Amino acid sequence: MRINVTRSSMPDFEEFCREIRPLWDSHWLTNNGEKLLDLQSRLEAYLDVSHVSPFTNGHLALEALLEALDLEGEVITTPFTFASTTHALVRKGLTPVFCDIRESDYTLDPALLEGLITEKTCAILPVHVYGCLCDADAIQAVADRHGLKVIYDAAHAFGVSRNGVSAARLGLASMFSFHATKVYHTIEGGAVATESAELTQKLALVRNFGITGPDDVVSVGGNAKMNEFQAAMGLCNLRHVDGEIAARRHVHERYMDRLDGVGGLRLPPVQPGVKGNYAYFPVVFAGGRAVRDAVCEALDREGVYARKYFYPLVTDFECYRGRDGFDTSRLPVARRVSDGVATLPLYPGLADAEVDLICRVVREAVRNA
Repeated sequence: MRINVTRSSMPDFEEFCREIRPLWDSHWLTNNGEKLLDLQSRLEAYLDVSHVSPFTNGHLALEALLEALDLEGEVITTPFTFASTTHALVRKGLTPVFCDIRESDYTLDPALLEGLITEKTCAILPVHVYGCLCDADAIQAVADRHGLKVIYDAAHAFGVSRNGVSAARLGLASMFSFHATKVYHTIEGGAVATESAELTQKLALVRNFGITGPDDVVSVGGNAKMNEFQAAMGLCNLRHVDGEIAARRHVHERYMDRLDGVGGLRLPPVQPGVKGNYAYFPVVFAGGRAVRDAVCEALDREGVYARKYFYPLVTDFECYRGRDGFDTSRLPVARRVSDGVATLPLYPGLADAEVDLICRVVREAVRNA
């Protein structure tokens, strides 16, 4: 059987059936139903944040956040991210300005921010990568000096905290993805977390056509509501997410033990004070693309899919190739990491024997390369 890079966590079938059974009585399937409101409240408690606004997916949550903040001009962000981050900026008429990343944890480098700020800069959009948190204090200090908003793409950071402070409390707001491949999911889904009641009210308008009542539409909003079946899955998965993270940690630690000391292989960063979620197991090959690709091919021959994530850089996508500001020569660290990175399979239920097989193939492939 093929070993994929991830596998969606699923609650017990009977548990999910019990959760959705009331929907056959109420016939209320969307528009802030009982399940959605319950999930929203429970997420606020779990993430330790005042307001959580659920969306049908994380990408629309990020677009809604950009729209609700009424941003114009340039937004400094990272090229080492999923397409969604940059697409959201471009689709909302904003200009992404790319800042290189830190070698230590693959997140946006705060030391480079000052040199990228212009009179057109309106915000900073850093990305927490693989569950590693950005240096929020340093980023916020720069933003405060220049009067800029900081919003986070926290798609990888559900349940992550630093020194007891939840990732959901960093910056003005954070977008979380609840996609089926994430540590915590609602099948598809996402949310914006914030301490701002005013921003939450604006998000509600963007998410639901600008409707404020049966006969009132006060703004031009879209439709990005999470439905009751998604919310029901989210309620089930939230009950078990701590166990899921613990199971992921077991796999992570086995990888760390079995791959320790492999020459030319960098294991996932360890951040002091950070309580992680073990979302991914990224390894970076010092030999770059040639070695990385050889290892991935060797794994594929054994029925194992290791994802080159994030490769290529956003700036190299065909849809952005040749655009002003998408020059990768200014991004040497991101380029180096992207050329060498692969994420190995990691999910609850991945057997020790399967981890050992993957590690054996990696060790042999690196040696042969």
